[in-house]
Amino acid sequence: MKERTRIAVVGVGNEYRHDDGLGPAVVARIRERTTVRPLPPGTTLDTCDGEPGRLITLWQGADLAVVVDAAHAHPGTPGRVHRIELDAVRLAQPPAAGSHGLGLGEAVELARVLGRLPGRLVVFAVEGSDTSLGTGLSPAVAAAIGPLAETVEQEIVRHRDAAARGGP
Repeated sequence: MKERTRIAVVGVGNEYRHDDGLGPAVVARIRERTTVRPLPPGTTLDTCDGEPGRLITLWQGADLAVVVDAAHAHPGTPGRVHRIELDAVRLAQPPAAGSHGLGLGEAVELARVLGRLPGRLVVFAVEGSDTSLGTGLSPAVAAAIGPLAETVEQEIVRHRDAAARGGP
């Protein structure tokens, strides 16, 4: 019998820094919906503050890791979603330029060096407008939660179906 596909969904962020709480909010929405729309066996839903060691631990051994995080773009369009996908071949290559700080970029590079990358990594980065101290998302970022939760669920289903067919 074929081993089950492991899928890790990680919402990165800090709920006490306004729009930076997007990742945990999306994971919470997906978790709420699992009572009506169960996720495939082997799917985990977690949140993380973005510390590289914790991220690596959460996606270690996953065939697919989906990371949802707030992005800071200048100028930006709050609520705009960016999808970035890297497969094992592209993940295994060191980046052409260094990371500008701690976080997802460093986690990917560290995981590459340690041999702990997921098979595929899909990042959904949503442009935010307010990362000051406090709770609550800006209206544009809050409006992205439902559609993004749906998109993440579709990503999981596509991966599960491809794995069942023996594809990537």
